[in-house]
Amino acid sequence: MLEKLQKLEARYEELEKLLSSPEVLSDRQGSNKLAKELSNLKEPVTLFREHKRIAKEMRELELVLGEKHDKDFLELARRESEDLKLKLKEIEEKIKEAFIEKDKDAGSDIIVEIRQGTGGDEAGLFAADLYRMYTKYANSKGWSVELMSATNNESGGLKEVSFSVKGKDAYSRLKFESGVHRVQRVPTTEAQGRIHTSTATVAVLVEPEEVDLVIEPADLRIDTYRSSGPGGQHMQKTDSAVRITHMPTGVVVACQDERSQLKNKNKAMRILRAKLLDAKKEAESKKISQERKSQVGSGDRSEKIRTYNFPDRRVTDHRINFTTHRLEAVLEGEFDEISDALIKAEQEQRRKNQ
Repeated sequence: MLEKLQKLEARYEELEKLLSSPEVLSDRQGSNKLAKELSNLKEPVTLFREHKRIAKEMRELELVLGEKHDKDFLELARRESEDLKLKLKEIEEKIKEAFIEKDKDAGSDIIVEIRQGTGGDEAGLFAADLYRMYTKYANSKGWSVELMSATNNESGGLKEVSFSVKGKDAYSRLKFESGVHRVQRVPTTEAQGRIHTSTATVAVLVEPEEVDLVIEPADLRIDTYRSSGPGGQHMQKTDSAVRITHMPTGVVVACQDERSQLKNKNKAMRILRAKLLDAKKEAESKKISQERKSQVGSGDRSEKIRTYNFPDRRVTDHRINFTTHRLEAVLEGEFDEISDALIKAEQEQRRKNQ
């Protein structure tokens, strides 16, 4: 382990030098990638340096104990030695924690896609509730949220919405949200006061850098058309909406929220790139059964992961049997209680798989 830590420290120092170089800093994408790597190495390297400092103090203390014979001094030195041993043990435990296999996508920016499921207009209203919940949670964390694409339904809900989230720990805290979310409540349109069950599907996609996933222009069919829905007359008169089809896979992405065709195309390409990377990762993970065992839930889009029950003011995550009766607070973006429980469950699973 110490040999591995020495290599990490050498790489950390190399990255520090590279990131102070004008040539590297002039390459924005390249320097961002190196900065992320540096950030990921900071914790184990800091712990390793603390380990070396304490070990050095212990060696120096042992030398002193061999030279001195004063009883009071020796007793004091022995106590200090015991304290240092305890500190060293604590550091070693923290180093082991730092070496627990971490998700390689930790620190990535993400694109979240929410679609209404079963339940008609009520499902669209629930999809809008989830969108509001995630954006309020993101705002409370200081993350930046950018709307990519949205399609409303007739009741004012959302048929589907895609938005990007950027910020520290955004992926780590939201990656568990992929799957089917179920709501049980009395719809505003229900005259008899009967409880209905509706669903919405959430997909959390890692947003790759352009260098991470190359898409051949020849594999794309790009169509432009007039935007529909809210947006004013300008959107109705120009072919600003863009639909991109990735021919090899059949994946289709459309964006129409911007007035500029170029902006819609750029957003559509970002969503497409994230979808293609997600499909690639899904295909790879199916081949690696051990990787599946280290996940909380399968991540399958068809897996029912959570229920929001309004009569009981209850939110239940079915993967870890976690329940809270703070439904209103959760929907207002007070989401840490759930994300903390999911992160803890994943960490415990990873420890078992070590």
